[in-house]
Amino acid sequence: MKRFFEHHVRHLPQKMYEIVADLEDYPRFVPNCKAMTVRPGSADDTKLATMTLFFGPITQAYTSRVVLDPAAHTIKAQALDGPFAYLDSVWSFEPEGMGTRVRFEVDFKISNVLIAAVAEPAFAAKQAEIIRAFVDEADRRYGD
Repeated sequence: MKRFFEHHVRHLPQKMYEIVADLEDYPRFVPNCKAMTVRPGSADDTKLATMTLFFGPITQAYTSRVVLDPAAHTIKAQALDGPFAYLDSVWSFEPEGMGTRVRFEVDFKISNVLIAAVAEPAFAAKQAEIIRAFVDEADRRYGD
């Protein structure tokens, strides 16, 4: 299921990039994120991030390879395990006026067909809420 979101924010690209790149802070403000463990990856710009999500009584963790590119203001993630047959996402932050055009693309498929029928639409719908959480966090950190 491929989804694309974009949103204009009044904060600079570097500031928005820093919030999304701050993986360890996700449990504090990202909806349904219970825990995040980050380890170094195979290259300086790569991290292995294990995110634990909760939806009601269900808790599920998965690990992603996250590639950070501060020069291009992009963050790419690819799930390596967990409930997904695949999950690929890309964040990009481009100057726009006095702020930033935040773009988020996610493409995923849940492995279990029975769970996917219910969980995929719910997971897709959650993405807009997650984008809003990052914008709200930028406002909190850098002022309205």
